[in-house]
Amino acid sequence: QVQLVESGGGLVQVGGSVRLSCAAAGKALSSYAMGWFRQAPGKEREFVAGISRSGAVADFADSVKDRFAISRDNAKSTVYLQMNSLKPEDTAVYYCAADFLRTIPQRLPIGYKYWGQGTLVTVSS
Repeated sequence: QVQLVESGGGLVQVGGSVRLSCAAAGKALSSYAMGWFRQAPGKEREFVAGISRSGAVADFADSVKDRFAISRDNAKSTVYLQMNSLKPEDTAVYYCAADFLRTIPQRLPIGYKYWGQGTLVTVSS
């Protein structure tokens, strides 16, 4: 089992940047493929980015490709989401999630067993 805690959210202006962190406690983070998801008010939770156990493979939603980056530091048990060139439509609660079954990240939320509590990112124009 692993506990996940996100941090780094807040209010940011259009075009700005923010870095989210997801700290893991419990089983070694290297045992999990990790994903970042987001949920805006009235919308379904959607995949944002994912990273493989080793960090060698990353995947991004088309809406954030070329603007966001995902990385992980297994020694620090932390996964990061660097968000650049933010747009109002990026406003959402961002969640990190851990998948202990697969090596490569997947885009469906159902595949992730462990979730953090979320951190709110608000992009103002």
